[in-house]
Amino acid sequence: MTPDSQPRPHLPPNFATELWQRHVAHQKRTAAAEPSHPSKEIHARIAPADAAAFSAHLDASTRVLALLGAGLSAASGIPTFRGAGGFWREYDCMTLATPRAHRRRAALAATPNAAHMALAELARRKTAFLAINQNIDGLCERAGHAPENIQSIHGSLFSNRCTQCAYVEHGNFADPLVPAFGLPGDVDPADVRVPLRDIPLAELPRCPAPHCGALLRPDVVWFGEDLPRDALARIDAWMRGPGAAGDADADTAAEGKIDLMIVVGTSALVYPAAGYIHAARARGARVAVFNVEEPGTGEEEGATAQLKEGDWFFGGDAAVVLPELLKDVIGDI
Repeated sequence: MTPDSQPRPHLPPNFATELWQRHVAHQKRTAAAEPSHPSKEIHARIAPADAAAFSAHLDASTRVLALLGAGLSAASGIPTFRGAGGFWREYDCMTLATPRAHRRRAALAATPNAAHMALAELARRKTAFLAINQNIDGLCERAGHAPENIQSIHGSLFSNRCTQCAYVEHGNFADPLVPAFGLPGDVDPADVRVPLRDIPLAELPRCPAPHCGALLRPDVVWFGEDLPRDALARIDAWMRGPGAAGDADADTAAEGKIDLMIVVGTSALVYPAAGYIHAARARGARVAVFNVEEPGTGEEEGATAQLKEGDWFFGGDAAVVLPELLKDVIGDI
């Protein structure tokens, strides 16, 4: 049997009930563990010499690349696929990244946290900055991250595209998306205790393009689908540097140099995103990882487990640690 003919994985029958129970337990643990003095907690965990060295290198850096994962949005209430505290950890993320697993209303209810704000401010201070965003929750954009300094590679829950023609719409934050999706304001559609009715095909979102009318779908990448070529091309062009035209001379090589790679909230298990860490290091970048889970301690090892001498790992909640470590460059958030 070839990989393409493998049957798609299915969510277990009790998935929704277990997910809801874990969500409630996770929220209780988060509230109980909230530190009263985040700054003191950070300084107790992070060596001052490491913090100072990172801050100095960031301040001196011109071209900075960031890779953003689900852990960035964890403090905003968006559950992660993997990692410590991720209550989908026991399920295959390939199963979860399917139409059935997406929760648009949860992303709408979330608000950007301090890490989103810090990255948006860093993009304003470092104009030669690019963030590769693996998240589909729209929180970076809502934090004010300039479009020219961010590239999403998995799409957005708030963009829709036609299943037949080339129609695409961006920034649709309507709730409900269509009247048939409507629920009372105090009802959480992720709560398995809420009965959901079968929606007639005619009431589902439709393409407004003339002479089309086909079904719309979220403009996100599900497993088994290709990443958008234009997004990959833009990242590749940025990494090669301004003015690079394929010549391998000294000036072009200097333009393509990357000073720093910041990895936030991901173990970098999935390619091609994980490959950007190796590519940045090959262009001279030092790597700084901000993640709850220490490199090499998970069930699977991603690119962040291969830190080199001169790289950094900063453990903890990105919403607390990242703004503190960026403060000397961006100020207080």
